[in-house]
Amino acid sequence: MNSQSYLGNVLNSVQRGFVGLMRAWTIPIVLLLSFASGYTTFFGMKQFITDWIALIITIAVQSIIVIAAYELAGSRWKANRIRFLFLSLSLLVAVSVSVSFSYFKFFQISETESIQGEQITRLKKDIGAYLVSILDMKSKMLSTQKEKTDAAGAEARSAYLGQHPTQVSRFRNQVGDGPFYRQFNKVYQREQRQLEKLEQSFSVLSQEIRALRTSLNTLETPLQQTAYKDVVTKFQAVQVSFDSITSDYGVSVPQAFTLLPYSRFSQALKPSFSMWDSFAWFPFFCAAMVDFFTIILSYRLEYTAPARLSRDEEDMVYRCLRQFPDIRVNHRDELELVITRSQLERSRRVSDWSRVFATAFLLKRGYLRKVDDDKVEFSSDLYPLVASRLGRAEREMKLPDVDAPAVNTPDQGQIERKAVVYGK
Repeated sequence: MNSQSYLGNVLNSVQRGFVGLMRAWTIPIVLLLSFASGYTTFFGMKQFITDWIALIITIAVQSIIVIAAYELAGSRWKANRIRFLFLSLSLLVAVSVSVSFSYFKFFQISETESIQGEQITRLKKDIGAYLVSILDMKSKMLSTQKEKTDAAGAEARSAYLGQHPTQVSRFRNQVGDGPFYRQFNKVYQREQRQLEKLEQSFSVLSQEIRALRTSLNTLETPLQQTAYKDVVTKFQAVQVSFDSITSDYGVSVPQAFTLLPYSRFSQALKPSFSMWDSFAWFPFFCAAMVDFFTIILSYRLEYTAPARLSRDEEDMVYRCLRQFPDIRVNHRDELELVITRSQLERSRRVSDWSRVFATAFLLKRGYLRKVDDDKVEFSSDLYPLVASRLGRAEREMKLPDVDAPAVNTPDQGQIERKAVVYGK
């Protein structure tokens, strides 16, 4: 029996220690969650207003979340509806502000890589469109030059055979290398050299385009500075070569876009309200999750931090609690007391001043929670206090009372000691 009692005491001590540790550990977790939510809120808010104003508002918002959730746990709808609505509205507004601005930070963290990937894809698409345009122009220029060369060659052959339309009649049908033929042959040779030069230039341009496309294939996320600079260098080389070729022929070149420097192309995503246009559930869920955990843990904390009662206060509370005639276990598995007088007490005009005072005293100290205007319930800290007082009362009852007057029977002495211990 003694071993079982010892084991029970050990288990109770472990349980009380574990529960106490959980309650104590909840406080730093709430503070850390509030700090994390405050950081993300401040990051999003400082993009739109001055830093020190954003810091003050962030501290106020996080304080409202913790305090409102903390006090909402001790508030009851039936007890004080205005207070309950005010706390709920304050909590809703504070959470809305916190989640809205925290969303920007989580959006930046989660969507930066995908947005950078979209930028790289857009860059490849723009460069590809530019290359297609210059290749089309290359084909047209080569085709035009070949047509000129073929036309000049046909005229030179016609002049050599004496069948050129502009040839005078007395020299017509005379085959040979005459002045007329040499003039057209000179034009043909010039066009031939122009065609060879153009083909050679476009051959160099084709090699540069192949090198540019190879560099584009290496441009992936995460973006590397060397790879991006290599693309920029080769793109500029292609652009310069093509401009040089077209300038000799007086052809209008396609409009080439300007590549941003690496510092601007790779800069961090700046939060803006346009992020809500491309709404993403994951960063919103992360922003709401932090505040949700903060609210839950703050709500689970006691409404008022219970202060330790003195010995006289414990005795007074214990005696007053025993005066409540209506006590039961409610739907939340808590002991519930009816603080108003019963019909019988009203008819007898029983004074309930002492127990009303004890109720207000325990409510202020956090040992009772108000359910509505007529009922209160025990907090978790009141149970061990009453259990300790009951145990002490039982022990004192079993001790012999040397100061008690002489009694006729042992039972009568026990009854009188019990009356003294329980305050009756």
